[in-house]
Amino acid sequence: MKNPLADRIRPRTLKDFIGQKHLVGENKPLRLVIEKKQVFSMIFWGPPGCGKTTLAKIIAKATDRKFFHLSAVSAGKADLRKIIDSIENGFYEKGTIVFLDEIHRFNKAQQDYLLPFVETGTITLIGATTENPSFEVIGPLLSRCRVFVLKELQPDEIEKIINRVLEHLRGGRMDSTEVKDWVKIDKKTRSWLVNLSAGDARQAITLLENAYNLFKTQIKKQSKISLKILKNTLQSPYLRYDKAGEEHYNVISAFIKSMRASNVDAALYYLARMVAAGEDPLFIARRMVIFASEDIGMALPTALVVANAVFQACNTIGYPECAINLAHGTVYLAKAPKNRSSYNALRSAQADVEKYGNLSIPLHLRNPVTKLMKKVGYGKDYEQYPDKTKNLLPDKLKGRKYYSPNSANKLNYART
Repeated sequence: MKNPLADRIRPRTLKDFIGQKHLVGENKPLRLVIEKKQVFSMIFWGPPGCGKTTLAKIIAKATDRKFFHLSAVSAGKADLRKIIDSIENGFYEKGTIVFLDEIHRFNKAQQDYLLPFVETGTITLIGATTENPSFEVIGPLLSRCRVFVLKELQPDEIEKIINRVLEHLRGGRMDSTEVKDWVKIDKKTRSWLVNLSAGDARQAITLLENAYNLFKTQIKKQSKISLKILKNTLQSPYLRYDKAGEEHYNVISAFIKSMRASNVDAALYYLARMVAAGEDPLFIARRMVIFASEDIGMALPTALVVANAVFQACNTIGYPECAINLAHGTVYLAKAPKNRSSYNALRSAQADVEKYGNLSIPLHLRNPVTKLMKKVGYGKDYEQYPDKTKNLLPDKLKGRKYYSPNSANKLNYART
């Protein structure tokens, strides 16, 4: 059985790679990595079908590194252990590249396991993720890797990839000189396909491949891949929704932003899109719980109670009925007043934690567990209900104000 077309036409060198000029253009970081053969652990963050896997394979080939491709969905510590044992026993060179797709699927313990081997250079880790690594990759591992942000492909880049697919289908292989001319695609169909792919090369390649395999006789007869054939192949062109892909993130993003704008109708539309596509109702409900504290917060604290009730209802009932609970919660959250003051306060405090680290806690707030601790001043002059002006922060942050209910983010009461 042949590999999928997306794999068979995958570029093997930077010369054939399409997109990501900010990373692989002249004097850009990943090009320099290849040219100087100085590979280090890194994480590729970007939408599906933008070239993360392809770039990792090009780097490995160009730098003469052994390459192991693992998916965090199915792989675990045992798979990593086999690779690491082989390196430590001399079967593979130190610095062998381990490409870990969907690294955000690894839990904290699994990510912790990677740390010493990345630190010592036993493996060179290249992780790939569609999620923000700041939230999905543990800090110690993130600090040992350089993050590169990949962008979705532009329409002209998708067109180049479509041309490459058609060239392959005509000649049977990419470097064929005997090109037949019966596989064509007209301008209208090409434009529709570019728009449908939404920057995801794999979407365009897979749809063309499936159309060719399913309707080969008809395509030969017409001497082209028509728009009708592509739509018949896709079956549901208006509900393109890969739960592991970019559209998944586009729709939930639009849903959240619509509630944030207090636009009930838009929020319900995007909710309906997700429900129709079979999105996990608990995923939607979790985002609503987050939204209740992040965007509504102190303007209507009971919004968190409602959002949690929606989550529990979805967990108890499931589809199809829980869609009603989701709609109930969506309308409530969208119409609620908005205030991000508690969220902003947390982020300001976190910024100080990151900037100053573990500042010394005032002695009067420390717990005098032993006599020695009490002797050196732990808990001295502690008041259970002190005057609110008394400093309780580390000295370096004395007087710092994080929470301000009427700061730059003023209350934004929703339209009724």
